Amino acid sequence: MSLDPVASRLAATGVAFASQIESAARRYGLDPGLLAAVAAQETGGPDTNAGHNIVGDGGHGRGLFQIDDRWHPFASTGAAMDPGKNADYAAGMLSGLLKRYGGNVHEALSAYNSGSPASTGTKTRWADGADLGYADSVMRHYSRLTGSPKPDESAQSTAIAESSATVSSVGALGAAAQSYPLPAPSLPAPSLPSSSHAHSYHRQSTDYMSLLGDDTDETDS
Repeated sequence: MSLDPVASRLAATGVAFASQIESAARRYGLDPGLLAAVAAQETGGPDTNAGHNIVGDGGHGRGLFQIDDRWHPFASTGAAMDPGKNADYAAGMLSGLLKRYGGNVHEALSAYNSGSPASTGTKTRWADGADLGYADSVMRHYSRLTGSPKPDESAQSTAIAESSATVSSVGALGAAAQSYPLPAPSLPAPSLPSSSHAHSYHRQSTDYMSLLGDDTDETDS
């Protein structure tokens, strides 16, 4: 299968499931590099660009983006272990959070991880000794993937705002009554985290060794 140029560039940097990630990102008006960086953070580990399609966190984190079955009914379905559908669900969540927080990528990532835009979230220890909170660690993955220190937040917000022709909007988001997009007609709507209940699987540092098995020499932070 031939990849489009964006997916090809991601694959060339070692991104696994590049086609599925690029397709999900395009569908929601996201930067594909940002979505790939989230996958690398969730199921890759420091100093790698590749995520993995695994069951982690004691059986609660599902797939490439580790959607937690304790908070997301989608994670209890067979679709959660389909990399494309898992990426689509994660893209829908991140797109909705970017809308909620006015396009602020750092806040959206923090909320994706912990439910709060101000939270440090999961800490990751990189090989050079850097000990980074979740959003900062994702941004480091993003810089490795794209050569840019951070996404263009204004362009990101504009792209999401202009993506209404390809996604549906439903419901109210909290007191602000902001809508968020459905991932696909065949999938349940992404459940956006709120500050009242963080994703508990992110409360501790990521144990990459338990995620990837005995064939890796990655250490947890």
